[in-house]
Amino acid sequence: MLNFEIAGEVLEPLAPPGTVIDTYKGKAYVSVVGFLFQDARIKGVPIPFHRNFEEVNLRFYVRRFSGDEWRRGVVFIKEIVSSVAVATTARVAYNENYVVMEMGHRVERVHASEKLSIAYRWRLREKWNHLQAIAEGEALSPASGSIEEFLTDHHWGYTRQRDESCIEYHVEHPLWPVQRATEYVFDCDVAAIYGEQFVTALSAPPTSAFVIEGSAVTVYAGRTCSV
Repeated sequence: MLNFEIAGEVLEPLAPPGTVIDTYKGKAYVSVVGFLFQDARIKGVPIPFHRNFEEVNLRFYVRRFSGDEWRRGVVFIKEIVSSVAVATTARVAYNENYVVMEMGHRVERVHASEKLSIAYRWRLREKWNHLQAIAEGEALSPASGSIEEFLTDHHWGYTRQRDESCIEYHVEHPLWPVQRATEYVFDCDVAAIYGEQFVTALSAPPTSAFVIEGSAVTVYAGRTCSV
């Protein structure tokens, strides 16, 4: 998970109706996240031949006021998977911006040390793009008020729909322990994959980089938000 500061005006046109950009100490962020789905199911039913697969996504963070509380959530700018079935299901169910590319991943210990290397790659036309983090040390629960807590403790997803409405869905998972990355690689054709507006932010060094072991995650059915 590589996290980059970005100008809020870049994200504002992408914020679904009824949401506002969520910031940490006045700064907006986007994150490039690579992760591995394991034993994925829809309503308890596995997708045949597609239970385990990689995903790399670019996301940013929003808030929405509901009832008497602010709900903190994530908006996905683009999600890359290798499976047509998975991408089609996500586009139909949530109108998420899934695209299909050839992908791969690697998880290994570095030279028999305590360092953990996790890498993902995805190919657009003839170019392989890479995301890698090397972490060491103990995984720790994010401190209250830390940027690690801000970036990981969002439990809602928001998606703009074709009719310009917004769907909200609940994402349930524990607070994940975070292992800081001491090294990283992000080699990506940002303009071609995400758009020219993200080149400046994603070409700068990330403000933070870390690895999360993950956990079981439940994504609930979406509902239309009242604006």
